[in-house]
Amino acid sequence: MANKIILDLCGGTGSWARPYLEAGYDVKTITMPEHDVGDFYLKDGDEIYGILAAPPCTQFSFARTNAKKLRDFKDAMSIVSACLRIIWEAQYKPVSNTAKYTRLKFWALENPYFGLLKNFIGKPVYTFDPWEFGDGYQKRTALWGNFNFPVKNPVPMTTEAKAKAKTNSYLHTIKFDYMQSKDIHPEVFGKFDWQTRRAITPQGFAKAFFKANQ
Repeated sequence: MANKIILDLCGGTGSWARPYLEAGYDVKTITMPEHDVGDFYLKDGDEIYGILAAPPCTQFSFARTNAKKLRDFKDAMSIVSACLRIIWEAQYKPVSNTAKYTRLKFWALENPYFGLLKNFIGKPVYTFDPWEFGDGYQKRTALWGNFNFPVKNPVPMTTEAKAKAKTNSYLHTIKFDYMQSKDIHPEVFGKFDWQTRRAITPQGFAKAFFKANQ
């Protein structure tokens, strides 16, 4: 299993890749502040099994309602472009002259559904809400890429969660255990503020994605 390398680009706490790490895959999390995807390049001979990418959504998200400055699309897209470059690099070396697939088993890039990234890279191929995978809150998320779709197992939101979802602050108040647990990449978890921790990939979805893409 050690030869199955998963690149976790802009992975933050590593929550999306956590099921792969626990299953024994070789997960390499390329995330700030230690690592910049813009400076990361694959080496000759690197065999990447799968890539997860979650570039920052600040400049694309519709939730950016109190900003004092214009959106910096060029800077934001430089990070998205770096993720896509790495995804492409992992596939340049053909498997054979006749193979109808590349060396990369799967790749997926994540961003908010209610955002502007689709204006740059087209419509997403898959969307979900955390409650569709058992986490009782609402945060519509979009995925671009080439991967097997994870199977949804909806658990309806509680009345309280629905009420909070109608406000602009409900994501500021929810506190799921995995959002607070320091065993998610403990070497980097404590370096992020609560706003960043709220962006953690819900574990219900992460586990379903892993089950569909091994």
